[in-house]
Amino acid sequence: MKRQGILKIKSIHAVLIYRFMLLMLMLTLSRIGFYAFNHSMFPDLNFAEMIKALRGGIVFDLSASVYYGMLFILLHSLPFDIRYNRIYEAVSRWIFFITGFIMLAMNGCDYVYYRFLGKRATADVFGAFSNESNLVKLFFRFMADYWYVTLFTVSLIALFVWLGNKVRPVKPHPSGKLVYHSVNLLTLPVIIFLVIGAARGGYKHSTRPITISNAARYVSNPQNVGVVLNTPFSILRTWGKKELIRYEFFKEEDLRKIYDPHYKPTPAGEFRKLNVVILILESFGREYIGFYNRDKASGEYNGYTPFLDSLLSESLTFDVSLANGNKSIDAMPSIIASLPSLQTPYIISHYANNTINGLPSLLKKKGYYTAFFHGAPNGSMGFDAFARMAGFDDYFGKNEYPDGKEDFDGMWGLWDEPFLQFFAEKLNRFRQPFLATVFTISSHHPFEVPAKYKGKFPEGPAPICKTIGYSDYALRRFFDAVKDKPWFDSTLFVITADHTNEIISKEYQTTLGHFSVPVAFFMNRSKLRGTKERIAQQIDIMPSVLGFLNFDREFIAFGNNLFDNNSESFAFNTIGSNYYLFMDDHLLEMIENKSTRLINYKTDRYFENNLVEELPELRQRMEDKLRAVIQTYNRRLLDNDLVVK
Repeated sequence: MKRQGILKIKSIHAVLIYRFMLLMLMLTLSRIGFYAFNHSMFPDLNFAEMIKALRGGIVFDLSASVYYGMLFILLHSLPFDIRYNRIYEAVSRWIFFITGFIMLAMNGCDYVYYRFLGKRATADVFGAFSNESNLVKLFFRFMADYWYVTLFTVSLIALFVWLGNKVRPVKPHPSGKLVYHSVNLLTLPVIIFLVIGAARGGYKHSTRPITISNAARYVSNPQNVGVVLNTPFSILRTWGKKELIRYEFFKEEDLRKIYDPHYKPTPAGEFRKLNVVILILESFGREYIGFYNRDKASGEYNGYTPFLDSLLSESLTFDVSLANGNKSIDAMPSIIASLPSLQTPYIISHYANNTINGLPSLLKKKGYYTAFFHGAPNGSMGFDAFARMAGFDDYFGKNEYPDGKEDFDGMWGLWDEPFLQFFAEKLNRFRQPFLATVFTISSHHPFEVPAKYKGKFPEGPAPICKTIGYSDYALRRFFDAVKDKPWFDSTLFVITADHTNEIISKEYQTTLGHFSVPVAFFMNRSKLRGTKERIAQQIDIMPSVLGFLNFDREFIAFGNNLFDNNSESFAFNTIGSNYYLFMDDHLLEMIENKSTRLINYKTDRYFENNLVEELPELRQRMEDKLRAVIQTYNRRLLDNDLVVK
């Protein structure tokens, strides 16, 4: 019924839906306003792309609205008739209005702030202004200077409040009290279920709650993610996450002498338009691979990877090769974009929507077609979004696989064998040159193999062993499918893993063993053979591939070119707040900027002798290197300085 222009509805849940729909509409209008004021920063965002961005924006708006409006939802969802009390209803309504006001005001501030940052504001924005004594004055000056932004934002807020006041709940008078109260009670778990799904961006167990990096899946150009995101979400998802510290260990000119990720290639020859295929093997620690452990068990250790052993014997490998993190979301940026994870995985950090140069975006400048394959449900781990940020043209997940139900493992995604055959089939159709990356999944917990292969692979002392054997078999079948294809001999294969997994033997129960994964390069009928006496790490892959191809443009990479004999040999990573540097056959551990361990990992296999006080010169040199890495990495992320401008 209507009274004085106010529509009174007997369903409190209908009112709840109306107000949330209204908030979503205002946030969409705010996003359109954000684009209108900053359209020059998104020159390639055409109408079709804008519609896609707006559709993706709803996901982030809904998530943010649920988080910020949690109290409002609770007040409307409690199964008690006090919800219809005039004062109670007025309080809950104005809580809703204040929530919307805060969210729209945040967006309004970012209309201008975005122009300076090149990305949506994150929680570190409060730290940036924390030392300003004239913050109020600055705020009002901002409002005056950008009066048109102020006017637009105030108009949205006024429209929001006006329309929000148009609907009020009125207490119903049901004939059946038992049914009425039962429905109210049963509605509560339904609302909780919907709220959880909206907050995390879906219900799939393999999909992490969405972060700012997931916005990339809704745009073709990663630079357009700002249109998809909203500022309340960006601040919320980075709140409480440890911000990077702007260290000043060295002056800038001294810093570059110690460590400089700015590559200025001087190739010896013309660019080589070779295909590149990167194989990222789930949980394939070096411990499981016989090739790397020929000295174990008096030479009788065979491992669980007969095919990979044969492939590595015909590849270029390294006596030490390390992951830059211990999670899949650490590995993805490290391998694809030479971005390490120092304490916080890049994908879920404050800086996940920074502009980056990835291997695909760089090779696309040379005419490459690029594609990323991951047999998990689309969205898993946020890989599809990061693949877009890094510059891949296409992403192939479970949704793109033709028979996902039959080959689904029941947990994480598609079995490695059929998915790698799918990968092989696609490669045969790609135009050359191409860059293609595949991330396998079958060697993931709970460590199962297809029913038809039960008992086929050695069980070993840990459940993962048989799945390593299965994935190795799947890898063999992949190479059998492509080795006779015309493109095979002109393709550089990179073999690595995302991280280690279950540690079985004592030799690997060390910091070195914890990060030990394969890094190898294979090219048929080439001179890429043998084991180099140097350290390799995941972030070395991008600059090494570019170096091998004689890439001639400048880029940013935090790793080293493994093909350049003059490049330094070192690796770094973190576990929690512990920093590690591997260099000169030694491991340096640093906690809170203090060196705590110095281990010769070549002679001290079980890390029993701490040399931190015995080798002061080496310790100092390694401390300088590690501090230079930390200072450089932090500064470049804080300043959104990850591409050559």
